[in-house]
Parts: sequence; structure tokens; C-alpha cells
Amino acid sequence: MAISKKVMPILYNILLWIAALFLVPWYAAKMLVTGKYRQGFRQRFGFLPANLPAGLTGRPRIWLHAVSVGEVTAAAPVVAAVKQRLPGVSIILSTTTDTGQEMARRMIAAADAFIYYPLDLSGAVRRAIKVVRPDVFVLMETELWPNFLRYCRTRDVPVVMANGRLSPRSFRKYALTRFFWKGILSAFAGIGVISRLDAERFLRLGAPAAKVKVCGNAKYDSLASQSSAILLEEMRTRLGIRPGELVLVAGSTHEGEEAIIIDVYKELLPSYPDCKLIIVPRHVERTPAVLHLARENGLADVVTMTEITGGRERRAERVVIVDVIGELFKIYGLAAVVFCGGSLVPKGGQNILEAAAWGKIVFYGPHMDDFREEKALLESAGAGITVRDGGELRDGILQLLADPAAMDRRGEAGRRLVAANGGAAACYVELIIDCLRQKEVIIG
Repeated sequence: MAISKKVMPILYNILLWIAALFLVPWYAAKMLVTGKYRQGFRQRFGFLPANLPAGLTGRPRIWLHAVSVGEVTAAAPVVAAVKQRLPGVSIILSTTTDTGQEMARRMIAAADAFIYYPLDLSGAVRRAIKVVRPDVFVLMETELWPNFLRYCRTRDVPVVMANGRLSPRSFRKYALTRFFWKGILSAFAGIGVISRLDAERFLRLGAPAAKVKVCGNAKYDSLASQSSAILLEEMRTRLGIRPGELVLVAGSTHEGEEAIIIDVYKELLPSYPDCKLIIVPRHVERTPAVLHLARENGLADVVTMTEITGGRERRAERVVIVDVIGELFKIYGLAAVVFCGGSLVPKGGQNILEAAAWGKIVFYGPHMDDFREEKALLESAGAGITVRDGGELRDGILQLLADPAAMDRRGEAGRRLVAANGGAAACYVELIIDCLRQKEVIIG
């Protein structure tokens, strides 16, 4: 077994460099053509700003990593809770994606520095950790990079997982190489997870039972505090939506779902001719394709959010395609009815709690493998509805709109459930503080 532990990192790095031979040219070409990945390019190789340490005057020093937009949403209440418990702390927040970086800078002002997470190359990892010198590293959700975690161990940097989750697909992937991940998970100082099912999956991968703790979903804390009349009015003004207007919002849609949504919308118009449709593609680069699809299906009165907010005079457009990152949560507040994507096609679903936090009933397809607990929660309150196709979605919407009182009652029940399930962030902060106490970075 001791030989395996020495050999595995070597094999991993050999495979990593082989993969790099193929991936680096592909990413370089994409960077040149689309401009993607240019931001933070040097930082991804561990070359962090030289003046970074000068701005980190507080102690302890916590490096918190949130891969992209979803993880940033979960990180926000954790950062707030850390700052409340340890006002003098320095927090360095890293992301992998540009959209995550943009969201983090806008949403988590309490962080002391923002950086890009290094590629899992030994040199890049060493350079980044040497500059940041964290007292603890906090990983939001589950993205395990062996070189980074191994180097944290050699530098005596405890690692905590917060909002940990393993979808069925991710669990199957990790389970194929359980012998490898068991050693990595054993090195964590604490593994905080969303649900009992997630805890069971981590234990089956070999995580020590004493280190695994069910804390809940930090996104509940974030959502419960974000929905407000001020945000709603701001979005109404930006998109020119009047109070009382009927709006169907299709959020986080994937290819194959927009066509279904457009058909359903057209079938609603005879009964509700003033109904408006807002489509928020999961990936904004698909906006031209969605625009073309809408116009091809007879929806001439379509406009993008950028065109509206860019000063273009609003005409009679009833269909808005959102081509801006980070606005979906506020847009859900405008909805009478919500469809959440990644679910009529086999993508595992998307976050249905954001709409529920506004008191909206959420429709979704049968492919909700990544959000089973959230689905069960909303359905227990009558605030979540599974549909198998466009016909069921149309019928479900018409049934809801025919009984506004019941729709409001069920939506409110879902909103209360989201609010009642807060408190996870405080649990994750306790895991972080326990690590710092053990290192004697903080006392008491």
C-alpha cells in the first residue's frame, strides 16, 4: 500500500502532462478565437499579483475556492458568517471561470482579494500557495485536484470541504478509481456535506467517518436573504415589466429545451395574449442560436437583455433572451410561472431553489438527478412539479393560472421551506474554526 501511495501521484502527473499535450493547443486556439480564458491567464499558472500579500494584513488567512457561479452563490453566506465570527480575518477568494470571478467580485465584497485558481500543475500549485500562505483552504462543493491538495498537506495547510455534494454521475466517476480518492479524502481536515446521501457517498469512497458532517446547503442561507422588493423593482425597471404583467420565465435552459418552451408559450397566447416570455440560456454563448430559433418559430417580437439595458428604446417585444451572466435569480422574481432547465434533457437539472425563494412554483423535467433533495423538498410543499414533455408543461401552467389563490398559497409554502432550511453556513464556519484552533491560529 505504501508503494501505491508513492506511485499514484507520479502516474497522475504523467497522465496530466499527456492530457496537456492535447488540451493546451485546443484551449490556446479557443482563447485566440473567442477571447475566453485570457483573463487571469498568468494566475492560472501560479503567477499571482506581486502586491497580493501586502493587502492581506488580517489573520487568520483563509483561501476559499468557488469554481463558478453556482459555488460563488454558496460561498457568499459562508464568507459573511466567517467575517462575523472572525472580523480580523483575511479571505482570499478564487474561482476557475471568468463568470465566477465576475460574480464573486460583485456578490462577495467582504473578500480581501480575488484570484484565479491555478491549474493542477505542480509548479503552478507551489507558486500560488507560496504567495497566498493560507492558514486553511476551503473548497466549496466538490472539485478535487490531487496536486493542489497534496501540496496543502506538505505545507501543513488544513483543507475543509464546504457544501460538499456528489451527484449520482460524479459518484460513479469517482467510484471507478476509489483506491486513488480514498487517500486524498483522508487528508481533509473536515468534509461538510449537504445531505445524508452525500455523506454516505463520501464514506463509500473512503472518507473517514469522523471527518464527515452533514451541514445542509449554504445556498439556502444566500437565497433566503437575497429576495427583496428592492431587487424586484430594479429588475422590473430594467426590463420594462409592469407590476401584474404575466411572465413565463424559463431559466438555465439547454439545447433542446428552448424549442419546447417556445411551443408552450405560443400555445398559451390564445388564452393569455399579453403573456411575456423570458428565456435565460444556461450558457450565454448560445444566445444567437436561441434568438434564431425564436424568430424561426414566428416570434418576431424578440429582444436581448443587452439591447434593452444598452439604451435601445423598448418597443412591443414580448420575448426577452437574457445574454447576461448573474441575473437569473432576480429575473425569477418577475415570474408568474417558472420552468427550470437542464431537466427535460438529461443534464441532471439546475438549481430550483432560486425561484422557490421568491415564492414561485417551479416546473422541471424528469432529469433532476443532481437536485433530488431540492426536488423532494419543493414537491412536499406543492411548489415543485415534474413534467415529462411540453404538453404536460402547457397543461400544468394553464391549470395553475386558472387558480391564482392556490398558486400563491403553494408558492408561499415553498418560500417558507427555503427560509426554514437556512443555517448551513454557520455549520461550515464551525468546521473552519475547528481547524484553526487545532493549528492554534486562533484560541478560544
